[in-house]
Amino acid sequence: MFADFLFQVFAARATEEAMVWRGHAASYADLLDAVRGAAKALEEVPRGAVVSLEADFSPNAVAALLALIERGCVVVPLTESVNQKKAEFRRVAEVETIVTVGDDDALSASSTGVRASHELLAGLKALRHPGLILFSSGSTGKSKAAVHDFVPLLSKFKTPRSAKRMISFLLFDHIGGVNTLFYALSNGGCVVTLEGRGPEEVALAIERHRVQVLPTSPTFLNLVLLSGAFSRHDVSSLELVTYGTEPMPEATLKRFHESFPSVQLLQTYGLSEVGILRSKSRASDSLWVKVGGEGFETRVRGGLLEIKARSAMLGYLNAPSPYTEDGWFKTGDRVEVDGEWLKILGRDSEMINVGGQKVYPAEVEGVLQSMEGVAEALVVGEPHPLTGQLVKATVALSSDEAAADFRRRMWDFCRGRLEPFKIPQKVVVSRGALHSERFKKLRAQA
Repeated sequence: MFADFLFQVFAARATEEAMVWRGHAASYADLLDAVRGAAKALEEVPRGAVVSLEADFSPNAVAALLALIERGCVVVPLTESVNQKKAEFRRVAEVETIVTVGDDDALSASSTGVRASHELLAGLKALRHPGLILFSSGSTGKSKAAVHDFVPLLSKFKTPRSAKRMISFLLFDHIGGVNTLFYALSNGGCVVTLEGRGPEEVALAIERHRVQVLPTSPTFLNLVLLSGAFSRHDVSSLELVTYGTEPMPEATLKRFHESFPSVQLLQTYGLSEVGILRSKSRASDSLWVKVGGEGFETRVRGGLLEIKARSAMLGYLNAPSPYTEDGWFKTGDRVEVDGEWLKILGRDSEMINVGGQKVYPAEVEGVLQSMEGVAEALVVGEPHPLTGQLVKATVALSSDEAAADFRRRMWDFCRGRLEPFKIPQKVVVSRGALHSERFKKLRAQA
């Protein structure tokens, strides 16, 4: 019914590889059998129920997702990365049934005794449409629960594109991970899953399974450059790296392009609230991008990007509406405009105001991360009685360099590369990682 177009692809590509999980390939015929098995295993789940699907990418997790869509359920995917928040997320989403996919890829289901009553959930049940609830990462505050109608969300995948072998780097409960999954399967491609998301594991997966597309984040690409992992493996099959989820420091982009000139780099833009827009970078080493495509409209008001999308969420379960009176979603992202091209500068809420001068963290982070010995850099604003804010940098070093020595070296390095007001006035040296399991910077903890 809702996923018939996918099942038609599965039947037509029956003998081809659909997924690689723990090193073993599952064909499209195998995946179709798994969907039938999941449908039988989940027969006791009420149609239209709000269901948390607690899993990571695997054949049975994907089969369970499709079976729940066919039952008209509202699916709340949750991975181990949110273990500490699972109880909270279940409560906010009014989860009625918990479906888990264990390490052995076996399905189990249990009722919570909850009756979902939120008006957005009631609306989906009245339409008998499947839904999707995605929680924001909450890297700078409380996680918001975005409610989608799965019907328009799936519709964009009905347009045929090219079949690619893609790594499922972005998580099962992330809009980018959902996009990777449905793009690959709707076009007869192959989803290559990961047992670990470090640079070495990703490079090895590209080599072993001849991966063509890597969707990832700027933070991860910086770690790739630092580790040298891609230089130790045969990654010649890699055609395209797409990056999004956070602003890309220009210095990191140029370094990656210089290191891997044969790999096309494509900036993507998407949000849990609106889905992933089609995009085109001006060049592999350029931060200028066109975004939009069928089903999406964009406009810029007051330097901030707004989006209207057929696949936009219905609303939040736990936050006020972010829509304008005429139906545009306020992204909160500040942009520069050059004709049809946009440059994403970063969240307006993260901009640092130093005596009236604007500082965007990604620019400063890119300069710091190009310094020898700097593994990661995280830049935020900190209140200051005279200038309003000052620039604070937290850096993770790859050596035992003393903090005082690093500060002196940083000042010398930044002169001529950054305007004086952008050079960090406060520097903290950290010995731990500055990113989350989703490879996004942990600004809330800086």
